[in-house]
Amino acid sequence: MGTNFDEIIDRRNTNSLKYDFGMERKHRDDLIPLWIADMDFRLPEVIISDIQNAVAHGIFGYSDTKESYFTPLHDWFLNHFNFEIKKEWLIKTPGVVYAIALAIKAFTKEGDSVLIQQPVYYPFSECINDNNRKLINSQLVYEDGKYSIDFDDFEAKIINENVKLFLLCNPQNPTGRVFTKEELTRLGEICLKHKVIVLSDEIHCDFTYPGHTHTVFASISEAFANNSIVCTSPSKTFNMAGMQTSNIFIPNKTIRNGFIHELDASGYSQLTTLGLVACQSAYSNGYEWLKELKTYLKGNLDYARTFIKEKLPEIKLVEPEGTYLIWLDCSSLGVSYKELEKIVIDKAKLWLDGGIIFGKETALFERINIACPRSVLVQALTNLEIAIHSSNPSD
Repeated sequence: MGTNFDEIIDRRNTNSLKYDFGMERKHRDDLIPLWIADMDFRLPEVIISDIQNAVAHGIFGYSDTKESYFTPLHDWFLNHFNFEIKKEWLIKTPGVVYAIALAIKAFTKEGDSVLIQQPVYYPFSECINDNNRKLINSQLVYEDGKYSIDFDDFEAKIINENVKLFLLCNPQNPTGRVFTKEELTRLGEICLKHKVIVLSDEIHCDFTYPGHTHTVFASISEAFANNSIVCTSPSKTFNMAGMQTSNIFIPNKTIRNGFIHELDASGYSQLTTLGLVACQSAYSNGYEWLKELKTYLKGNLDYARTFIKEKLPEIKLVEPEGTYLIWLDCSSLGVSYKELEKIVIDKAKLWLDGGIIFGKETALFERINIACPRSVLVQALTNLEIAIHSSNPSD
């Protein structure tokens, strides 16, 4: 296909959350935005064409899906993850976070405990707290530049706090871990033992680096499938978060009915017409583009790794196994998290996601979205190097 991922596409003045809200959120509009997890790349032309054909029709009434939507979705997960979904498992929601909030309300009551593993995608904690549930954290263990699971702590928290629901993030955001089948199996067995439902957020499943394989949690065993809610979406893979389309797989009929009841109670029914068109086209026609994209992202990661090693040795890259996000350990800089944010924003002129939003233990980390043209990444890292190596970086 020969996609030019180096092309700079001006996204300003498009109501882009990433580009157009610097003044509202950071009180300045001169920052390079590498924070929110959307990409700076256009969809492949074949998908754009399918969307344009739907627009040309000119009628946007209530829409739903038929076999032509389910078949490419089925084939995608079977061919790429050896996970065969059934039509009755599928529930469509306008987003994975929306599905998480529904699950929290469907399978816990106010005051119940919901477990997460920080550092983790911050809407997890927001959904728990905003729904008046008790947030229980089993912190991922950070040692020798890598994150692992403390299984003893995980089980102890479940027992001691009477946990009802576990929110799993895999591939893990922000650390980039792609949990192994063995790790997932151990987590799943603990949850089965203590009757804890597993909600598995697998929105980044299509982004793994060579040597790492994504395992769909529900594919491990029938018992796991019957105790899980698997959340997926084309939004990360094909850069269509604004299309508001997610595909949730729930094999267990009782759990599925409970989720559907909460969905109905929320007053939401059909998804957007264009979102359904875009999703169907993406899973039907997007694989070759995705292969090119992943090659380009690996190049960005290779560049960032070398740059940080050679020019920013004070910062440690937590080697990602998946996602298009990199997680930087800045704790050796010897500054507070507020000073670190000042360096990033005022001196480097970067808009990143500070680690504190993913959990208090990672206040001195920064998350960078590398799904951008390489020239943008080069400029951002160069700015960071200059800012850190200036005489008084926190001034």
